[in-house]
Amino acid sequence: MEALQSLFVPTGLVALAEIGDKTQLLALLLAARFRRPWPIIWGILVATVANHLAAGAVGKWVASFFSDATLSWILAASFLAVAAWMLVPDQLDDDEESHLKRYGPFLTTLIAFFIAEMGDKTQIATVMLAAQYEYFWLVIAGTTLGMMIANVPVMLAAHFSADKLPMTLIHRISALCFVALALYAAWHAAKLSGWIG
Repeated sequence: MEALQSLFVPTGLVALAEIGDKTQLLALLLAARFRRPWPIIWGILVATVANHLAAGAVGKWVASFFSDATLSWILAASFLAVAAWMLVPDQLDDDEESHLKRYGPFLTTLIAFFIAEMGDKTQIATVMLAAQYEYFWLVIAGTTLGMMIANVPVMLAAHFSADKLPMTLIHRISALCFVALALYAAWHAAKLSGWIG
């Protein structure tokens, strides 16, 4: 059961968190500029795996410094912070748009996505999920799969505008998912601390 949660919870959370995210806007922009979806999809995949491996490793490393109870309290607070962050819409910086065509579709996507994910909601979520779940590789596979689920359809249907989606509702649902994880982590922390039986 824990193994399945390690895969499916990260997949669902990241897929929801990515809808309307800066990286999805970047995928849409890359598709419009290059009109070659497959090199862009491969660039997204490679950048995501590299970024989430690093984030997951940080999560496992941080987890080694804390007791299970303390780590659960930290996770609860972090999940609440990400829930609040979900309610703030992302925008693509003009700087990121101006350098898009320099290196071709694959390399441009690889570099742009790796940089765009630094400090992004999904990277922070990957750190927290890797700290929470025992199955490191399943967490990385899940967060990567979530990124691909959110971004590949944008690549394959670049004419479809993200503006047509009910973004506010999607962000609120994502925030509620993170709140639910925060409540679960707080319950687990209280149990480990001996506050509840």
